[in-house]
Amino acid sequence: MSTRTDTSSNAVVAGSFEGGLRRYLRGLGGLLVFLLVWWVGAMTTQPSYLVPGPLQSVHAFIELFATSTAIVVPVLGSSLVLPTGLAHLAQTLFHYVPGLLLGALCGISLGLAMGWNGALDDWLRPLVRVLRPIPPLAWVVFAIVWFGIHHTGAAFIVFVGAFWINFYGAYGGVEGVSTELTDAASTLGVERDLSMLKLVALPSAAPQVLTGFRTSIGRCWMIVVGAELFGAPDVGYEIINASNNLAMATSVAYMFLISLAFLCMDVGFRLLERRVLAWR
Repeated sequence: MSTRTDTSSNAVVAGSFEGGLRRYLRGLGGLLVFLLVWWVGAMTTQPSYLVPGPLQSVHAFIELFATSTAIVVPVLGSSLVLPTGLAHLAQTLFHYVPGLLLGALCGISLGLAMGWNGALDDWLRPLVRVLRPIPPLAWVVFAIVWFGIHHTGAAFIVFVGAFWINFYGAYGGVEGVSTELTDAASTLGVERDLSMLKLVALPSAAPQVLTGFRTSIGRCWMIVVGAELFGAPDVGYEIINASNNLAMATSVAYMFLISLAFLCMDVGFRLLERRVLAWR
């Protein structure tokens, strides 16, 4: 009996390993096909600077770290010397991170409140329907007038984008709480107040809330770069500045930098999500 169990366990482990290896090889194959198409496109496009090749772009990426740039840390007012690529990325993070976190906090809070309180939902739902379709970048003109070309203006644009993504994640999560769960909790003496929200609604909605936040991490990178194209520092501005000088390889290098920053944040949040939702 023990031998059969061990054999079955080994087969499961082997099958899981083979499945993971197969997915990895498929992903690697897709990446190689993309690089081949990119290389062929760069070789056949004239003039050549319009589409920089992979090697040219990698060289430009390395050059981002060959020189150093001094930046001023907001609030602290102190200067910091970093490799040029990291300096520009840090300046982007100065408005990306506050906008993302504050937008997520406000969006999740309002989403939970409206999803749980029917009266509040009735009051605010018309306003939500009016404001939600407005793209975050449409607020750029107001951000420039209110805050100028500054970190605060770009953070405001990120805030708007993060707010709505997290709002709907929390709202849908709470609204979708099973009535069987709330009824079962009621029979156990839990009243439909903050106790029910804390003990039943929040754990049930947590997966959707976390999915909303993870989605906002990627979406807000798109938003912050768009906001920076209008002059706010820094990675988005460097992309458009390089293209104005026909240094397309440098533009691609900064795009690489954005992708790496997102991947690091996404992997980190995935690990955190697994710990938070370990009970599932």
